[in-house]
Amino acid sequence: MPSSISNNGAILDYIDLSKRRVTKEDTARCEERFSKSRTTHSILCQVSEKTGVALETLYQTVCWPLTQKYGHALDAFCLTITNPDIWDDVKSPSQAVTDELVAICKQRLTPQAVKVRTDIEVTCFGYEGIDAIKEALRAARDTTLTEDEGTEATPPISVRLVAPPLYVVSCNVIDKDFGLRLLQKAIEATTAKIHEYNGKCEVKMAPRAVTGHDDDTLKALMEERARENKEVSGDDDSGSDAEPNGI
Repeated sequence: MPSSISNNGAILDYIDLSKRRVTKEDTARCEERFSKSRTTHSILCQVSEKTGVALETLYQTVCWPLTQKYGHALDAFCLTITNPDIWDDVKSPSQAVTDELVAICKQRLTPQAVKVRTDIEVTCFGYEGIDAIKEALRAARDTTLTEDEGTEATPPISVRLVAPPLYVVSCNVIDKDFGLRLLQKAIEATTAKIHEYNGKCEVKMAPRAVTGHDDDTLKALMEERARENKEVSGDDDSGSDAEPNGI
């Protein structure tokens, strides 16, 4: 630590805060901790406002004990959503404070589901035809991941027809990467099954997370394809956005 001497002869110590000496890992850890602390402070302020308990009291009785036990209070807050036992060792100012804190944590910290989707074209011009396509799409729908491949339970997979031969395969997941791996495995299962009948599976859109805007675009596309089919064939468009029978 560098030192200097003031005009009155006192020795002054100072710290050189050079950003060039900070590693990317240190920066990332510091930014993460700052973000978590800011969220924690915001939650405690909300609890203080709702219950009338002083913010300093909440820090002393709730935040600091949880930080000492769990490494960071926000990590403990996240656990309260599914494990209320963490409050057994915390001397909360009142049950009202505990209830309010748990309610706010559930509202603000519960993970939100993400929709992931892939678009595929499945064709088969052999004797089995549509039956082979149905079987291949069932393989996509029934795809699962093992415990080694993912940490959450496999969600239901939806298979929808846009217009032959285009199909949309999608699911809702908490972990986006888990969903992407699941849909990639579904594509592989579909490809393997349709190849048994000399058919083909072509990926038109690789698995990715989608938004409400993407859903609106898909809906517009399905409606457009339905109108086109009606104009060409004269058939009604009922079921144009439904799954093939039996899938």
